[in-house]
Amino acid sequence: MHGNYFIHTYGCQMNLHESEKVAGVLNSLGYAATADEEKADIIVFNTCCIRDTAEKRALGNIGVTKRLKKQNKNLIIVVLGCMTQQDGVAETIRQKYPYVDIILGTRNIDSLKDALKEKLEDGKKTLFNSFNDDYLVKDEKLPIFRDSFPNAWVNIIYGCNNFCTYCIVPYVRGREISRKQCDVIDEVKKCVDDGFKEITLLGQNVNSYGNDLSDGTSFASLLEQIDKIEGKFRVRFMTSHPKDLTQDVVDIIAGSDKICNNIHLPVQAGSDKVLKDMNRKYTREKYISLVEMIKNKIPNAGITTDIMVGFPTETDEDFLQTVDLVKQCRFSNAFTFVYSPRKGTLAAKMPQLEYSIKQARIMELIKLQNSITKELSNGYKGKTYEILVEDYQPKLDGYICGRTDCGRLVSFKGDKSLIGEFVNVEIQSAKSASLFGKIV
Repeated sequence: MHGNYFIHTYGCQMNLHESEKVAGVLNSLGYAATADEEKADIIVFNTCCIRDTAEKRALGNIGVTKRLKKQNKNLIIVVLGCMTQQDGVAETIRQKYPYVDIILGTRNIDSLKDALKEKLEDGKKTLFNSFNDDYLVKDEKLPIFRDSFPNAWVNIIYGCNNFCTYCIVPYVRGREISRKQCDVIDEVKKCVDDGFKEITLLGQNVNSYGNDLSDGTSFASLLEQIDKIEGKFRVRFMTSHPKDLTQDVVDIIAGSDKICNNIHLPVQAGSDKVLKDMNRKYTREKYISLVEMIKNKIPNAGITTDIMVGFPTETDEDFLQTVDLVKQCRFSNAFTFVYSPRKGTLAAKMPQLEYSIKQARIMELIKLQNSITKELSNGYKGKTYEILVEDYQPKLDGYICGRTDCGRLVSFKGDKSLIGEFVNVEIQSAKSASLFGKIV
């Protein structure tokens, strides 16, 4: 086999990492990545269905490939990921987009190799989107083509057991399965040996890592072992569920020189009634106490969050409680979004709010968080931070960028050759969430 491939990736860091596994499989078969979709012999769509916009964007781009298929009848189109794992979606894609050749789910990337062989040998189309029982065993053996230097993604747990009423993830990614601690440690060590400087541990809920293992492993113990690995590198993780974040995890972060003082802790809403309707399993008071605990243990911690507005049962009073919580917690940043119904979830069956109400609330929330972020940004001026240079700034000629330990993006003048290096940067100015400085 030989030729070029192009991968479209939608959604979260988990999908980005799984696209690296897809690339690993294709590379092992003799294919090479191309930046030009028109020159691709294989086009892969790694899809997301967490929000309606991601799904529509993926379907729109799949539709565009019909033209490419007419130009190149040997072009192979592959669709996989969360979207195809939903009930009936794979069949719908096969009917509406008959030029799609291979459809896989979220737990059978390992089937891609055989599916491609079947397609090339006898033209057989593949529809296979069920969960594999031995998924984890096969996944451990998949080659990975990492192209996100100096960052590397490492899965520690797959699936989700929480069943938040608005979320489709448990239905498309299955129940929680933790990887063995020794396998995670080995992968992190290999990443460090290969020169990667920032390792991000991934899971729908990293805090429940180890709950399904019988060896006493926990997320805290995993962090403790990773912190002992030799070398100059950073560790981040996402995502934490507030109901499972424990004091021992925060204590280990506070005492570590490798684990970043940066915790993403999605609150979703500030009203106890809405949190209960969402099945989040924590209260407003519990969440605020967690934020206070983190800030007491790690004074310079960067705490970010996700906030949803317009959940079906959210009243004006409920929304005001969310606004008040944001004022109290003063997040470094917040990823705010409007609720959109996901077929198959409980919340989708509830009476929905008018779009105009959702739009007004999201605009108010964004304005508030922007003002908080701007105030916090001003506190960085005149101080010096160690930055891992991650990339160059395409919109700022001669500038490169990286993040502080607590997760704030900093741009400064420098050469691309510094990507992957740690440098000390003095912050000179701030513009909302962005910081600007100079190497010292």
